[in-house]
Amino acid sequence: MSLIKDLLSRRRGIWALALVAVGLSACGGSGGGSTAGGPTTSGCVPSDPSTSSQCGNVIVALTDAEGDFTSYTVDLLSISLERANGSRVEMLPQSARVDFAQLASLSEIISATTVAPGAFVGGSIRIDYSDAEIYVEAGDEIVPVDVYDTEGNLLTTSSPNSIVDIDVMLPDSDRLFVTRARTHLLSIDFDLEASHIVDTSVDPISVVAQPYLVAEVEPVDEKEIRVRGSLASVDVDAGTYEVRLRPWHHRLGDWGTFTVTTDDQTEFEIDDAAYVGSAGLEALADKPSGTLTVAFGTLNLGDRSFTADIVHAGDAVGGNRFSAVLGNIVSRTGDQLVMKGAVAIRTDRRAHFHRTVIVNVGPDTKVTKAGDAGTDYDKDDLSVGQRALVFGEFLNPSVDNSDRFAPDIALVLDATQGRARMLVTRLLGSVNSYVPGQINLNLRAIDNLSVSMFHFAGTGMSPDYDADPTDYEVATSTLPLDAIEIDRPVRVLGFVTRFGAAPPDFTGRTLIGPRDLPAVLGVGWGVDGTATPFSLLGSESLVILLDNEDIGVRHHMLIGDRLIDLYD
Repeated sequence: MSLIKDLLSRRRGIWALALVAVGLSACGGSGGGSTAGGPTTSGCVPSDPSTSSQCGNVIVALTDAEGDFTSYTVDLLSISLERANGSRVEMLPQSARVDFAQLASLSEIISATTVAPGAFVGGSIRIDYSDAEIYVEAGDEIVPVDVYDTEGNLLTTSSPNSIVDIDVMLPDSDRLFVTRARTHLLSIDFDLEASHIVDTSVDPISVVAQPYLVAEVEPVDEKEIRVRGSLASVDVDAGTYEVRLRPWHHRLGDWGTFTVTTDDQTEFEIDDAAYVGSAGLEALADKPSGTLTVAFGTLNLGDRSFTADIVHAGDAVGGNRFSAVLGNIVSRTGDQLVMKGAVAIRTDRRAHFHRTVIVNVGPDTKVTKAGDAGTDYDKDDLSVGQRALVFGEFLNPSVDNSDRFAPDIALVLDATQGRARMLVTRLLGSVNSYVPGQINLNLRAIDNLSVSMFHFAGTGMSPDYDADPTDYEVATSTLPLDAIEIDRPVRVLGFVTRFGAAPPDFTGRTLIGPRDLPAVLGVGWGVDGTATPFSLLGSESLVILLDNEDIGVRHHMLIGDRLIDLYD
């Protein structure tokens, strides 16, 4: 059965959790982490490394569909798998704090666990909301919200109700079969947009979480995968290195061992030096054990391995020796950048979401671009809209905005002697016009922020040429435009034009037309469900009984960014 997600407006929602499993070779997830759960086949004892050849491995990845949440930071207390006999195997060796709103464009490997071979029929996840940092957009502002369960209990407080358990059963056709000497992937997809009902008419804004669980066995999607952890070992001859997983921006901890493969095209940034291929791996081998690393790459199902396109290590990783801010630039005045909905990554405490961060840059700020190692850039390449990771020192480090409902105090980062890395930026809009080499967009969003958050003054060669979000000019070079249609949605991945140098406003590297954007159906029949949802359910089509009185608020189809009410 294919996964049907409800990607509707933030006033309609359910909670979607997908457990996805796919067999991989044993090059990744070489043990470590929890070893709970006894053997189900002779010879495998997960706690005994000498029996590892008789065991299987499971790696867990987290991701999220795009939505209106600018931060959804919660503590994961447990992720477990259940066997047919009712026994459970814990996948999470220790709790992990994660911001799911930041995972819309990538999947994060969160743990690697050795388990005994056998079939798993379901699983569960336990979430702690007691210290949650949850924010949405309201108008042109980012505001905190209160989260309630369907019974009206407040979740974002220190109370028994703040612990939420979500169970899921895998159908017979989609069970996870762990086999000997192989690694399997468990991908957990939180569709935040489809998880909640948001009421912006009250103050503070209230959010109701409605659990809705779907599970299927299917390869991980096209998203880039991130692997973060401390360096364990390097094998230059094999072109690999091992890390002790430390997901998200955790400063300490060990979530299992994972193997990263590199090749001749892998770009390395180690401390403040750039390398390509084996030279980078050799430089990584010179770093001491425990050096913090982050790899970005894809899962190759052909040879069943994870290969890194980009590797950062040492001082090139935020929070290692220097503090950093991750987010999008929403405005710029002189050498002062304003970033909204940003994550502050600190060296002395856990990472925090901040509504507003001010970043000061200067002539000595070193600027690089992801995927373009060795090219020189400068501070003026940091323009409005650009997503960036900026390194420096906080001038007011005591600001943590831990009281979500207190007035927002801007955190200030001094990067005048620091560095900034421009990251791939994602545009969403509808097509106004196009010619070979350029499309003009009515811009809707940049990454996970609506376009109304951005102020484009100063982006053009003169004020008359400042970027216009209603007619945003994107250079597409030789990218094929045959899938582009006027007034239809399109997504573009690339980089913003240098500050004060537009037009064009943006250079696209990847173009996703309306036929490749998700088209999804969401229909709900209430808590009790219905015995007659369809008048026809075939292998190629289905007909929904729209006169069924049990249909609730969810009766919509989303094609790209176009929401269609099935009753219209």
